[in-house]
Amino acid sequence: MAEIDLSDADREAARVPARTSLIDSLMGCGLAGPRIEKEDLQRRVVIPPYLRQALSESISRKDVPGDAEERFPWDGSSTAPEAPIVVFVNSRSGGRHGPALMARLQELISEEQVFDLSNVKPTDFFQYGLGCLERLAGFGDNCASETREKLRVMVAGGDGTVGWVLGSISELYLQNRLPLPPTGIIPLGTGNDLSRSFGWGGSFPFAWKSAVKRSLFKATTGQVCQLDSWQIVVSMPSGEAIELPYALKNREECVFDKDDNIEDYLPEKPTQIEGVFYNYFSIGMDAQVAYGFHHLRNEKPSLAQGPISNKLIYSGYSCTQGWFFTPCLSDPSLRGLKNILRLQIKRPNSSKWEPVRIPSSVRAIVALNLPNYGSGRNPWGQLKPDYLEKRGFVEARADDGLLEIFGFKQGWHASFVMAELINAKHLAQAASIKLELRGGQWKDAYMQMDGEPWKQPIHAEHSTFVDIKRVPCQSLLINGL
Repeated sequence: MAEIDLSDADREAARVPARTSLIDSLMGCGLAGPRIEKEDLQRRVVIPPYLRQALSESISRKDVPGDAEERFPWDGSSTAPEAPIVVFVNSRSGGRHGPALMARLQELISEEQVFDLSNVKPTDFFQYGLGCLERLAGFGDNCASETREKLRVMVAGGDGTVGWVLGSISELYLQNRLPLPPTGIIPLGTGNDLSRSFGWGGSFPFAWKSAVKRSLFKATTGQVCQLDSWQIVVSMPSGEAIELPYALKNREECVFDKDDNIEDYLPEKPTQIEGVFYNYFSIGMDAQVAYGFHHLRNEKPSLAQGPISNKLIYSGYSCTQGWFFTPCLSDPSLRGLKNILRLQIKRPNSSKWEPVRIPSSVRAIVALNLPNYGSGRNPWGQLKPDYLEKRGFVEARADDGLLEIFGFKQGWHASFVMAELINAKHLAQAASIKLELRGGQWKDAYMQMDGEPWKQPIHAEHSTFVDIKRVPCQSLLINGL
């Protein structure tokens, strides 16, 4: 599976910015920049009416009409806009701004180009909507062909929502080798680290009506950057029911790498779940806190009035889980991860698995891809060249094929790290990761990826394995700066 080729100069320009200036941040939030006229924006992004109708009907019916070229004929004069855009909105993200944002986006572009993710799955759009454009293009419709080639995607939501859409786009490429549309972001989540990393701002802006218009305009002109994506596969004994986040799904048939020998440690007929993440995967106490907060927010949606209230509730909830006030070894349920977990990695251009020692004090392990984590923090830190050389590390980037693996001890340690007073406990950099879990007195392990947590059953007799490796095709993000 070929990756997208960039020249050295293009690759340097496409690197993800780790920090932004105040002016850049203001522009990312829609508080600075030139005035954008609605008519100019529409000329750039609005798809011709007959193609909008074709998209809408194909998606609603979940089928590409066999007579699409007859039902939606090209008049020969309609032309594709400069940068056609479709927008996916998660109306449940962040402070519940979704419905008002939907109305604003439909006013700015068109109803058929804005999709509520509670009604339309991104896979439906990419399978049936783009499938219809492909069919029309195959019958000589140049407008449909250019619309498909120039298409850009905007996602209004948090990191989990953006990852969901990016994963659907990756499936499109892996299954059909179709061109990848680049993606921009309107931040609606609590952390919004993907949005921060690519210059779209860290929160839903106060002056959001003008900011949305400016974001759409920037999506038409922004430079396209590359982003590594990472596949996670969890292999476990069958028979356990798991409430999966939407970023994970069950595999119909178990597939194992030949050199891993995982099958030798699992009972007959194991179960596998899989997904893709872009920012981070974590296991341990941080994921347990996220899991509890996630369920609390769903049970009491009135509490989720915005990113600030979410962070206050999250902080208060973490104090109730024993991460701050209970000694690590005082209770089996709060032991360090070393007691249940074995960590192995593969380095770049190596086929050999190497064990990584887990300090007994570590209670959460994070594998990080972006420079931003936990609402814009950088727990890996800006490391000096001599330290990098001593540890065998390289400068961390989002497109280097490596994950940075670090640990948090207790809540106080995590707090100092998140305040950027100290760095996290550096463990390794890896091109592939394998975790083996065996429970003993533990019945569950908490995991999360890109803000989507779940409770993973673990067994005393049989191991559970988590394998992480890079997806062959890199995702494309639009730089919002």
